[in-house]
Formats: sequence, C-alpha cells, structure tokens
Amino acid sequence: MTATRALTAPSTAVAEPALQVAPLELFLDLVFVFTITQLTGSLVHHLTVGGLAQVMVMLAVIWWMYDAFIWLTNAMPPSTRARRGLLMLAMAGFLVISLAVPHAFEGSGVAFGWAYLLVVAVHTGMFAASGVVLASVLRMGGLNLVGTALVVAGGYLTGVPQLVCWAGAFALQFAVPRLVDLPRFQLRSDHFVERHGLIVIIAFGESVIAIGVGAGTADLTLPLVAVALLSLTVCVGLWWAYFGHDDDSRAEHHMAALPAERRNRLAVSVYNLGHYGLLLGVLLFATGVKSAVAHPDAPIGTAQASALAGGVALFLVVNTAVRRTFALTPNLPRLLAAGALVGTVELGTAVSALAQVAAVVAVLGAAFGHEACRPRVRDSTP
Repeated sequence: MTATRALTAPSTAVAEPALQVAPLELFLDLVFVFTITQLTGSLVHHLTVGGLAQVMVMLAVIWWMYDAFIWLTNAMPPSTRARRGLLMLAMAGFLVISLAVPHAFEGSGVAFGWAYLLVVAVHTGMFAASGVVLASVLRMGGLNLVGTALVVAGGYLTGVPQLVCWAGAFALQFAVPRLVDLPRFQLRSDHFVERHGLIVIIAFGESVIAIGVGAGTADLTLPLVAVALLSLTVCVGLWWAYFGHDDDSRAEHHMAALPAERRNRLAVSVYNLGHYGLLLGVLLFATGVKSAVAHPDAPIGTAQASALAGGVALFLVVNTAVRRTFALTPNLPRLLAAGALVGTVELGTAVSALAQVAAVVAVLGAAFGHEACRPRVRDSTP
C-alpha cells in the first residue's frame, strides 16, 4: 500500500496539471525488470507446487512495496536531489532483494529480509515528508513494519516455517487497505495509470527475454524460429488485451471521475491486487516459453505446458475482471478463450511445444477477432 498527499478540501479541489512519469522512475523500473527475470528463473528451476508457492509469495511482498513507491512518486515526484537520492537508495535495496531471489529459501532469505526492511524504511520516511497527517504515516508505516518483521523473521528460517512467515506478510496486504484511512490520500490518475502500464510492458519484456534465453545458442531451425515468432505473437496478444481499444486511457478517465475514496479503493483492488495477478500470469507464461523455445519440435513436460497455457489464461481472467471494474466491454470472448487455453496443454505434452504455442495464438486470435467484428457498445459511466 501507499502514500499520497493529504486531502484538504475535496469539494474545492482545483484541477492539477498533468503529472508525467520522471526518468528516474523509469530507471527504477530497470531493477524491477531484473526482479521479474530472477523470479522467472527461480520458477523454471523449481516448477513444482512448492516452487510456485515460493515465487508467489516473493512476487507478492516485492510487488507490494514496489507499488508503494508508485503511489509515493504520485504524491512526491522525484524533483529534488533529496528525493532522487532516497529513491536511488530504495533502488539499491530492491537490487539486493532481486539478487537474493534465486536462493531466498535456501540461505539468502536473510539478505532478502534486511534489504526489504531498508526499502520499507525509505518509503516510510519519504511518506512522512509527503504532507500526509502523522496519524496516517504511523498507521501505514506500522502496518508495513509488521509485514516486514514477518519477512525478516522468515529469512532466518527454512522450509515450511519460512513460507508461512512470508505468506503471512502476503495475507496482511489484504487487510492494510481496510485499516488505513484511504480518503486522506489524493491520487493523480494520469501518472498512476501510466506507471502501471509501463510495469506491464516490462513484464512483457521478460517474456521476450525468455524467448532468447530458451533459444540460447541453438541453431536457427525452422521449428525454433516458428515457435519464437508465435511466442512473440502471444505477447502481442497480451499487450492487446491490456492496451487494446485504448483501455488504459479509458481507465484513467474512469478513475479521474470518481470521488477520492472510491478512486483510492479502486486503485488498490485493480492496480495492486489485480496487477499482481497480471504479473503472475506473465511470469508463468515466460516460464513455459523458455521450455517451448528450447524444445520446439518435441513434447514438453506437463508442468511447463501448464505454466505456458495457465499463465495466458490467468492474465485473461484477471484482465477481464479489471475491464469489468472499469465498465469496459466486451469480456465474454476473453473468458471463453481462457477456458479454451486449458485444452492446449495436451498438445504441448503429446504433440510438441510448437503445436501448443500455435494453438494458443489461434485461441487469442479467435477471441480478439470476434471482439473486432462485433459492434462497439458504449461503456457505462462510473
């Protein structure tokens, strides 16, 4: 959760000029690219139920604080040397967290936990200087420190006890928005929506990287080139699901028209919790793509085929929920496509990775082709 500037008199609020994303924020995103890469690599090497659970809790606690800095820069643009310096300090903390990801459950959890504490401390300190009343600072910072304590303590443990501690920090994230006075925060919709859109593009970039990593130094055979291009087409399909029909712009206008309290609660549900699901979906797809590109003309394992199809399906389901929240249509074709993707797993395990990826492309093409052909319906107002 996050910090933004205090509301003084909502009824007399004056429209503010557009807030653009600062170059330093994009620089900070480079570390998040590395984070997604590390999480994907961890899942590739531990593609089991336990390995998935570990990646899910790591992604959750990292995304929680990373998203908190998006809220923070929404209120405090990095326009001074002090703010830039503190953001760079937080960047260093996120880098150490990312370095610790591959072995976070095998010894490097201690480094993960203490680096996480640094990130929380920087966020809380900047939050205090943002103009929000002290009571809100203490409540937000205190709740984040409780979650951090679970992360730090878990770093000294191993196995199930560590997973339980970190899952507890994950669970706390659902309670924080209900324990913080959200109406006291004022959100700039333009900057907020753009920042999250950039994060999604970064996640797509990891899928492209996965294509290259999967190919490695193998000869460019026709099956390899075909599966690589088809995998890129799937990425384009996910991009269309998120940005097509100018959905990001329409979401921004929808949020801007809402009262502060409803806007903030929508921001938590859609952009924190909802985007966690989107990121997890892309991460799963990237994991499956690595195996698909490495063995394009051979069957792949059930876990790899399930990750490939399941990641795309999860993205479509969460994307549909987000679109419904913003009163965007149509949505049924995407849900039907998510269900159809389950059937592609058998192709991957019994025929070849190329056959499965081609089937995924066909399903996405059918869904979005149907959307393009149907008459456009005016979206309902908020």
